[in-house]
Amino acid sequence: MVRLPPDNRGDDKDGEGIPSLAALSQEVKELLRLISASDISELHLESGPVRITIKRGGVPAGSHTNNAYTPPHVPPESQAAGIVNLIGNSPMHGEEIALEEGEQLLVAPMVGTFYAAPSPGEPPYVSENDPVDLGQTVGIIEAMKMMNEIESELAGRITRILVQNAQPVEYGQPLMVIQANHA
Repeated sequence: MVRLPPDNRGDDKDGEGIPSLAALSQEVKELLRLISASDISELHLESGPVRITIKRGGVPAGSHTNNAYTPPHVPPESQAAGIVNLIGNSPMHGEEIALEEGEQLLVAPMVGTFYAAPSPGEPPYVSENDPVDLGQTVGIIEAMKMMNEIESELAGRITRILVQNAQPVEYGQPLMVIQANHA
């Protein structure tokens, strides 16, 4: 159990000494990102009346469903490997993806649920073989009830979509393969 020192700044707290959700949101996102790129399975944080427990994998207590997503546990190749080496080609994300010349991976910038369309019943933002422009929205990742648009990092054509609609994704997980336009 890690106990955080009390934060005496009054600007991020409500009147009762409890950090606001907005103040915690960014810190929790960063914790989730770091945990998803490591072999840590459980983390407990406590600061005053606020307690945060993050558990990786497994079925939540009281849940009798077999549909829980459990990410595979594969430690990094070496302790010296930095986070940059884990992004986009980590064994945690499945087999390495073969890319043709000019193709690049678009990876998840956060942990959450990937959605291919703006809302249920609407067509997806992109489909395989669709052209995309730099900065064009290609999907959404819902994280902590916030919808985060995922934008193409280059102009080109979607050659493969590697995730399904409403699928949980991890930080750095490949989402799509884009064939870059040649200028």
